[in-house]
Amino acid sequence: MSLVHVTDLTVRFGDLAAVDGLSFRLEQGAALALVGESGSGKSTVASALLGLHRGTGARVDGSVEVAGVDVQRASEEQLRRLRGAKAAMVFQDPLSSLDPYYAIGDQIAEVYRVHTRVSRRTARARAVEVLDRVGIPDAVRRSRSRPHEFSGGMRQRALIAMALACEPELLIADEPTTALDVTVQAQILDLLHTLRQETGMGLLLVTHDVGVAAESVDDVLVMRHGRAVEHGPVDAVLGEPAQAYTRELLAAVPRVDAPRAPSRASGEVVLEARGLRREFGRGRKVLAAVDDVSLTVRRGETLGVVGESGSGKTTLGRMLVGLLEPTAGEVRHDGHARVGVDPAVQMVFQDPVSSLNPRRSVGESIADPLRARGERNEKRIKERVRQLLERVGLEGAHHDRYPHEFSGGQRQRVGIARALAADPRVIVCDEPVSALDVTTQAQVVALLGELQRELGIALVFVAHDLAVVRQVSDRVAVMRRGRIVEQGPADEVYDSPRDPYTKQLLAAVPALDPRIAARRRAERGTVAVS
Repeated sequence: MSLVHVTDLTVRFGDLAAVDGLSFRLEQGAALALVGESGSGKSTVASALLGLHRGTGARVDGSVEVAGVDVQRASEEQLRRLRGAKAAMVFQDPLSSLDPYYAIGDQIAEVYRVHTRVSRRTARARAVEVLDRVGIPDAVRRSRSRPHEFSGGMRQRALIAMALACEPELLIADEPTTALDVTVQAQILDLLHTLRQETGMGLLLVTHDVGVAAESVDDVLVMRHGRAVEHGPVDAVLGEPAQAYTRELLAAVPRVDAPRAPSRASGEVVLEARGLRREFGRGRKVLAAVDDVSLTVRRGETLGVVGESGSGKTTLGRMLVGLLEPTAGEVRHDGHARVGVDPAVQMVFQDPVSSLNPRRSVGESIADPLRARGERNEKRIKERVRQLLERVGLEGAHHDRYPHEFSGGQRQRVGIARALAADPRVIVCDEPVSALDVTTQAQVVALLGELQRELGIALVFVAHDLAVVRQVSDRVAVMRRGRIVEQGPADEVYDSPRDPYTKQLLAAVPALDPRIAARRRAERGTVAVS
């Protein structure tokens, strides 16, 4: 009997069919990836396996069997026993899945007690055991920590530990590495691979990242608009895709080994940082987030800034824009020392949802820089906003819509339009595509490149995705612990890295070829927890 057997699954929300007639099997101990863009229905499928749509108003038809349980016909008690004991789920955002008020160990112990009815002492010991199993150092002490005291990678490990507590036959991982740095992502994927080997559990991986699928599974099911486009062994689907959509999806994936055609940068320096330092905290607790960083940006070029979370790259970006004042050093625009915010240097933020006011139309948000520059003619303002919306691939009629009415990629286009409203010479992009699927990501990257060529704008592209950075950058600066450890032309940094840290980052980038992925995993061996 298959571990998972889905037949003609359809999930409707009102008139929308989020999943439409999907069928697949997952055998004991095997790993299957559901791959597709945002809105393809893959997370809806994952939720259906545990009966999470029950009571939500969704209409679910077809047959879903998981670990011998008919999910559609199961009672609430049967579903409760299925969830956690036989099948467990790891969600994308560990902070929203963990209670901020309780210690990690207590939360894992509570899950274990619900399903096993053991004593608190036994449950506590089990929590420490599984935390140690997923690579949390000093598990006894760290089990008493709260979620905010863990790094992103450690929180994800804690969620995996919680899922493993009752030794489930199936682990469902819904975008488990989306928000993680490339090295931490590699550690989590290696961990999932090791756990599969040790426990024999099955893995259903939901991801929009084709490289993550290549690293992790035996089979791939490509989804689009709720339907299966292509399904087969991972090496066949990724190596010789039969369907046009799968080929388009693969073509949109940025490659770390694909050099970018150089831009037509001039020798004119439009932005310069000299000896930048930024400290947070006081006394003995002072932390230098950025420490003695110097760099230059020329008109029309793209400088990529890469590094893991905590490397200081976002703090550096905010100082370049003027949102943070340096503790030491200076930022110069067009050869002059800058004090405060300069409209000539604008920023596109990582999360357009939090950077756009939900109570104001996108047109009003885009108009803010125009009014800040002294424009008072409302007719001219509205016409300029219309031009900017159309320039970034949206419609002028979108002026009166609100942020929640747009997709993630569209919201990022709004953010770019708002940055352009100030007629900047430099745009600092802080992780502008990290939350987007590969095709939307490729569209936003292409838009930035097009704007740069037409307007001569310089870009500072801050990201932890090395493949995207290579795709867009003329020069690259690699940051670690507040310092630049390597800097130079993109091709030199990527093809002949000098610093061991740069080499470590490049070795952790997912490979689309499963054979290369397996070799890299073996080479990485045991890696320290981040």
